[in-house]
Amino acid sequence: MSTERARRLEPDERREQILECAIRLFGERPYSAVSTTELANEAGVTRGLLHHYFGTKRGLYVEVVRRMLFVPKLEMLEVGDGRDQVEVAVDWFLDSVSPHGKTFIAVWGAEGVGDDPEIGQMLADADDLAARKVLETLGIDSGIDSGSPAGSRDRALIRAYGGLVKGSVREWVREGNLTRDDVRLLLIESLRAIVSHVVPAVTTR
Repeated sequence: MSTERARRLEPDERREQILECAIRLFGERPYSAVSTTELANEAGVTRGLLHHYFGTKRGLYVEVVRRMLFVPKLEMLEVGDGRDQVEVAVDWFLDSVSPHGKTFIAVWGAEGVGDDPEIGQMLADADDLAARKVLETLGIDSGIDSGSPAGSRDRALIRAYGGLVKGSVREWVREGNLTRDDVRLLLIESLRAIVSHVVPAVTTR
């Protein structure tokens, strides 16, 4: 056991240590292939302590999902260095995904606990929140919070773009068919096309 694991940690530090190990392991293998014994050993704790902090393996996985769904406020992104809002938003996203790309794929690709209603709802809510934030960041105000038909259509378009985002990350991180630069170009040009051509065409039909 390493010195880091052997030393006494505060409860919040220990919980974070367990969570970081779980994020890595759930990214390397499917949910069903990761045992609580392995999770505890990897984190340098007993299974009892793991259960104390997270209850069950599913409980720990739910916390992993929450961590992967954490989205810094897009409103805080600053445009500069010759980049426009689309480029800044895409770069921010790729920087956020890079440290735990495989876990991002596992979580967003529904490769975890299967048809779990709670996790499914978390993912759906996160998709919609991300769509709202993207629209706000890009200055598209179509009543996204008013329940208007235009706002609903715009959010649906960005959620659909989210499918391209997830597939692109998979081809980059897991399959190795695309580079980060390839993905960056694809996502930037696609989002520009959606904002410039698709959103105006759909919302004015």
